[in-house]
Amino acid sequence: MTGTAPPAPSAGAADPPAAGRAPAAEPGPARTALRRFLRHRLAVAGALVLLALAVGCFGADWLAPSPRNAQSLLLGATPPSGSHLLGTDELGRDYLSEVLYAGRISLAIGLGVALLSTTLGTLVGCVAGYFGGWVDEVTMRIADLFLVVPAIALLALAIQGLGSSPVTIVLVLAGLGWTVIARVVRAQVLSLREKEYVEAARVLGVPTARILWRHLLPNLIGVIVVNVSLSVAAAVILESTLSFLGFGVQPPRSSWGNMLSQASGMVGTSQSYLLYAPGAAILLTVLAVNFVGDGLRDAFDPQGRH
Repeated sequence: MTGTAPPAPSAGAADPPAAGRAPAAEPGPARTALRRFLRHRLAVAGALVLLALAVGCFGADWLAPSPRNAQSLLLGATPPSGSHLLGTDELGRDYLSEVLYAGRISLAIGLGVALLSTTLGTLVGCVAGYFGGWVDEVTMRIADLFLVVPAIALLALAIQGLGSSPVTIVLVLAGLGWTVIARVVRAQVLSLREKEYVEAARVLGVPTARILWRHLLPNLIGVIVVNVSLSVAAAVILESTLSFLGFGVQPPRSSWGNMLSQASGMVGTSQSYLLYAPGAAILLTVLAVNFVGDGLRDAFDPQGRH
């Protein structure tokens, strides 16, 4: 009996993998987070709005229609027109230019407060959560004390003693804002310090600073990044509120809150347009930052990774 020949492979059949061919590498966590962030349309739109605001405000020296505080008293306050897109104020200053220059201070204060408070809060939270015991107890009681300090009263006292510079405002607001991220980081570290790899590093005699830097901090990146984004919005709102009440940025400097304060008496008059631009700038910034924060939270959410 003659043996039947084995069937020939079909044309559409996939070839077996070549020996020694390495499997395709999975994307790293950074690329995965970026891909998840880009799928969040509102977050991408918010990031583009923030980028446009940052470029316009910090590039005001080149992009603004007029120099800063360039007055034309004969022109006075005029409504928006082709020559002045946002109109002019009572001193004849181009309002678009003033909004851009004021935004530079508002955004700088927001970023400065967010970075400084997050850095301080992360450090305090890591130390309190990792060591526990009396260190944790004392640290959290100090955080409780800062939570009950009224920001307006403290800032008013700081301005009287140190002046009303943006640096003073950043230091005071950051000194009040670190408690929130400290509590969040502490809760995360309390859980992470019980993991096997942390216990193994401790048994092997790895220094505490190295454990915090190499084993705990990388697992807190998502929490830290989200807090930075949301802290920017909170700082911009708080600075605007303080400036509106007269405790924030003082003339000749100006911020969006300061501009709102100066235009508050224009409600119901022909110059009420002076309220719209700084108010819209604050609103856009806060919405954009919150959208970006939502996107970052989804991107770094470990429950959503595949």
